[in-house]
Amino acid sequence: MPPIIGGLISFVVALLVGGLAISLSAWVIVDIDDYSHAIMTAFLGAISWALTSWVPLIGPLIALVVWVGVINWRYPGGWMNAGAIGVIAWLAASVILFVTNSLFSLGIGAFGIPGV
Repeated sequence: MPPIIGGLISFVVALLVGGLAISLSAWVIVDIDDYSHAIMTAFLGAISWALTSWVPLIGPLIALVVWVGVINWRYPGGWMNAGAIGVIAWLAASVILFVTNSLFSLGIGAFGIPGV
């Protein structure tokens, strides 16, 4: 398989995992169950993270605030709910990836979830 195909498959799987984690957390926090909305949120969050995290010293902090801001923009309830969605999404993605990577030795991450 050409490397571009493997990279594309990894990207899609990581985006689906990130979307699943955001979808689960949004369902818990704001009672919204829309997987396609969560996938787009993960995609936009990942782009915002990539555009801001490179800033020396404070980049990751800025990126985290921007990432939570994307969640705040995409879901109702304000910054507190957005932060809670982010924390639960991070935990959910960590669990999902631990299980899938342990069972299938995939070595994938979650696109759209920082640090996972």
